[in-house]
Amino acid sequence: MDDIAARRAAEALLAEHRANVRFTTLGPPDGPATISDAYDIQQRYVALLRGGHGEAVGYKVGLTSATMQAFCGIDHPIAGVVLAGRVHRSGASVRRADFGRLGLEFEIAVRIGSDVPVTGRPCTAETIAPHIDGVCAAVELVDDRNADYSKLDVRSLVADNSWNAGIVLSEFATKWPDLQAVLGRAAGDGAAIGEGHGRDILGHPFSSAAWLATQLASRGEGLKKGEIVMTGSVMKTVFPEGAAGYRFELEGIGSVEVQVR
Repeated sequence: MDDIAARRAAEALLAEHRANVRFTTLGPPDGPATISDAYDIQQRYVALLRGGHGEAVGYKVGLTSATMQAFCGIDHPIAGVVLAGRVHRSGASVRRADFGRLGLEFEIAVRIGSDVPVTGRPCTAETIAPHIDGVCAAVELVDDRNADYSKLDVRSLVADNSWNAGIVLSEFATKWPDLQAVLGRAAGDGAAIGEGHGRDILGHPFSSAAWLATQLASRGEGLKKGEIVMTGSVMKTVFPEGAAGYRFELEGIGSVEVQVR
C-alpha cells in the first residue's frame, strides 16, 4: 500500500479512538483494499500508539475458533500487536470508560523461548513447539467500539490492530498438560459464563502461534525470544455491562483474574 495513504489511514484511526467514535469501515481513498493493505495500516497505527504505550512485546491472534469466526462472520485468523504498556498482571483493574466498548476474551497465551526462523515454508504446531517455553491463562482486552457485526469488514478490523487494547496474564507455567484437551472455564463474579478447550483454537494453541509465525514471515518478520502470543479465545467474547470480577482458569496451568469497574 502507498505509504502516504497508509499513514493517513493510521492517523484517522488514532483520531477516531481519541474521539471515541464508533467503529466503521475505512473507506476510500485511504482504506485498505486488501488484507496486506490492512496490515500496512496496522503497522503505521501501532507506530503511532508506541509513544503512549511502549514498545511491542508480542501479538494477539484472533478468530481462531469456529465460535469466534461465526460471531464475526470471518473465516480466517487475524493478528494484532501487543504493546508493553498494555500488559497487565493477574488481578489488574480496568475501567470500562477507558474503552469504546470493552470486551473480554479468555485465552491460552504462550511465551516464545527462542527466535523462530523466518523461512519460505509454512510453520506448523510441531515446528514451533520447540520455540515455546511458557504457557499461561490470559484475558485479552478488546475494544470493538460498538461495531455493527452485521457489517463487519475484516480489513478495517485488522487495520485497527485487530481491536487489541491490552492483555492480562497469569504466571507462566514451564510445564503443561496436553493443550488440546485442557479445559478453560470463565466466571463473572463467581458465576460460570463459558468454557472451551485448547483444541477449539485451530485444533491446538500452537497451531495459532504457527499461523502467526507464517503470517509474519510473509512480511519479512519473525517471532522473537521473550515475545508473548495470545492464541485466541476458547469462547465467545464477553462484554461487561457493569462492575464485576472475572476469572479464567485453565486446568493444570493456572488462573487469571481481572476486575472491571
